[in-house]
Amino acid sequence: MHETPVTPMTGKDYSDEQILSLYKKEGDRELFAHLVRRYERELYSYLRRYVGNAEMAEDVFQSTFLQVHLKCEQFDEGRRFRPWLYTIATNQAIDAQRRNKRHRIASLDRMAKSDDAVDIGTLVNLLEGSEGDPLDHVAQLERGQWVQQAIGELSEQMRSVINLIYYQGMKYREAADVLEIPVGTVKSRLHAAVMKLHEVWQRTHQEENES
Repeated sequence: MHETPVTPMTGKDYSDEQILSLYKKEGDRELFAHLVRRYERELYSYLRRYVGNAEMAEDVFQSTFLQVHLKCEQFDEGRRFRPWLYTIATNQAIDAQRRNKRHRIASLDRMAKSDDAVDIGTLVNLLEGSEGDPLDHVAQLERGQWVQQAIGELSEQMRSVINLIYYQGMKYREAADVLEIPVGTVKSRLHAAVMKLHEVWQRTHQEENES
């Protein structure tokens, strides 16, 4: 009787949490490399938008996973990896900006390099709807320079919430964990951002009608 050979498990067969747990126990660098590759595009995109500079975003990405390596023993079993990763990445981005003695001031030029744009109606849906995935609304988006410019004029706190909830598709609780603030604060910041964008939308359309 022949036994069926067992196919070795690879990185793709494990969850993020399982990979980190195995890395803590065994130090398997290939598994860790798989975790890095898994988040390469997603996290870099977030950091690129956050710091507004491609080279700095790459540096912060590398330092983020260095911190994951150094702090993996601190990761609690039962905790979700993704919000923890974004917390580290956000803190690393802030530190990088401080080291470079500059603050992130989003501009139309920087935002225009992105293929994404936010429609005010979509953001309102985030407030009025359930805790569903915000990315479900992507097909409803309209593109407009006024939106890109308006987001660039928001405060750092408001942009952070929009980045996490809208662009990264996080739930309110996940964003709250990343930013280390209460869920209610996340919602209030998002609400304030929507109101400001709505003001810009009204002003822009009024100017167009008058012209």
